[in-house]
Amino acid sequence: MLRRSFLTFAVCLAGFGLVVSSLSASAQDDSNKRGRKYKAPPPTARIEVTILNDVTGKPIENSAVVFHPMAGEKDEGNMELKTNEDGKTIIDVIPIGDTVRLQVVAHGFQTFGQDYKIDKPEMGIEVRLLRPGAQYSIYKKQSTAERNGGKSTVTDPGAAPAKPANPPATATPAPAPQPQ
Repeated sequence: MLRRSFLTFAVCLAGFGLVVSSLSASAQDDSNKRGRKYKAPPPTARIEVTILNDVTGKPIENSAVVFHPMAGEKDEGNMELKTNEDGKTIIDVIPIGDTVRLQVVAHGFQTFGQDYKIDKPEMGIEVRLLRPGAQYSIYKKQSTAERNGGKSTVTDPGAAPAKPANPPATATPAPAPQPQ
């Protein structure tokens, strides 16, 4: 009798175990009741930065291109890349819609910095760096061009070329003097 009750107990226990395991297996299939849901990362932009010497137009190799993602006015860290022998570097982890502060540091050139709004999936930025200018002195007379100029420039290859502010006037040849 003891053997028979033990066998009945074992069969009941095995049946209970099967019911519990089937319930836990079906609970794993229900994703609404489990932890976090997967959230896809935002789409990112591919940004190609080209660094050139403003005077010669040659690429500047091994210059540091630093990307500072901005959250409002707050800097959220930085990512630094070096340019290759063509003066180019590519980054593709900055989300579309963000603002990024681009800083370029190259040995023997002025440091460049500017903020950009990342609004396209592919962007190309060309930065033309200048050599350091002379130090400003109150004892030396300087022209207005020397005081206001001397800044590195940036060009966007996708933008239309700028028209000159004062187009050159068409000159008509002056009449030759008449002999008297």
